[in-house]
Amino acid sequence: MTLAVRVIPCLDVAAGRVVKGVNFENLRDAGDPVELARLYSEQGADELTFLDVTATVDDRATMYDVVRQTAEQVFIPLTVGGGVRSDDDVARLLASGADKVGVNSAAIARPALLDEIADRFGAQVLVLSLDVKRTARRRSDLAGRTASGFVVTTHGGRRETELDALEWAREAIERGAGELLVNSIDADGTKDGFDLELVRLMREISSVPVIASGGAGTVEHFGQAIAAGADAVLAASVFHLREMTVGDVKDELRREGVIVR
Repeated sequence: MTLAVRVIPCLDVAAGRVVKGVNFENLRDAGDPVELARLYSEQGADELTFLDVTATVDDRATMYDVVRQTAEQVFIPLTVGGGVRSDDDVARLLASGADKVGVNSAAIARPALLDEIADRFGAQVLVLSLDVKRTARRRSDLAGRTASGFVVTTHGGRRETELDALEWAREAIERGAGELLVNSIDADGTKDGFDLELVRLMREISSVPVIASGGAGTVEHFGQAIAAGADAVLAASVFHLREMTVGDVKDELRREGVIVR
């Protein structure tokens, strides 16, 4: 059975407001998260992703009140990430209205967190959020494989790790991640298109759905990401700035023969 492709607006939130920048920097205000969530739901969004982009940097918890208010306004799946450090944090987010929870920096610091979340709540709740950056470092690991040229970062893209993005994705899936949210920091906010090489590489190694994120600028870019292997496409600024609607994207995908909801 062919599954329908999902179109997912992303709400990057800081201090209770939706923000957007370029390459994760120079964040600017883009509106009220609750109002935007309601708008995108009305436009036909399949899901919403809500990321508290400064929770880890500020060393604080996700803003549960904003999550709760958002969940009260939308009746489509809501993924929430940012500042999740324990399975108890996940329990609180689910109680606040989240359907899935994204984990990034805390899992890199302590990979067993993925096992704990998957064991307690199931893989369907656990989304591995990868903020990926290209690197010139290409080295062979102990198994003789060459590094992919992509590394993962933490703290909202501010800290580059030594972790190869593909190897980390493989490990996370083995530990119970049910979905990969793959965000290209290099493409983020540029509107030059998704990093198709990154999407293809993730599709090759992943046994779970891959969400492509970072770089959407035209309706055609979404179909390119799907053709590269994405199961879902995520965007922020093009929706926030009213450059296109969720409906515009779905209409274009249908014209290209892609099955959408």
